[in-house]
Amino acid sequence: INAQDFKNAIISGANNIFKHQNHVNELNIFPVPDGDTGTNMCLTIMGVVENIEKLSKAASVPEVADAVSYAALRSSRGNSGVILSLLLKGFTKHLKNRSEIVANDFVTSLEIGVDNAYKAVSKPTEGTMLTVARVAAEKGRGAVEKGNNFVTVIEEICKGAREALADTPNLLPVLKKAGVVDAGGRVEVEV
Repeated sequence: INAQDFKNAIISGANNIFKHQNHVNELNIFPVPDGDTGTNMCLTIMGVVENIEKLSKAASVPEVADAVSYAALRSSRGNSGVILSLLLKGFTKHLKNRSEIVANDFVTSLEIGVDNAYKAVSKPTEGTMLTVARVAAEKGRGAVEKGNNFVTVIEEICKGAREALADTPNLLPVLKKAGVVDAGGRVEVEV
């Protein structure tokens, strides 16, 4: 994908978070039931969108990556927003010298984002959005290693995220007791 596709993907993801933020807030019980996970993720990603929309249509992949990285940390709000910003900041590291993004670049970026977020959280808890991102990256790596095309890789990433999300109550007893999945890991993606 090119820089414009990259920008459009970020904007599409942001619109998805915006659309589902209230539902995500309703699911929010971990680490505390403060009902702000969707709002915090939305504020974080909308700050990113605001920054990338300032870029010209001729912006390169590295320019978009820099704009995402810069705005993600500056816009982050709450635990979920900070984790999202760390995922995005790590994701963009690999893209800073690419003219386009191929499937392997995308997966490598996702893996770096996951690693970045896990390292930054003092006590990573499995059954959270970290787990969902990690499993999604693992599924993506498996698809790339099988030589799948970009569309299939993205489908596998989304499938892995959905499977990991469904498993979050089995990894985090407080979710199982409440009968919910992890709010920050909630995936509403149709491919």
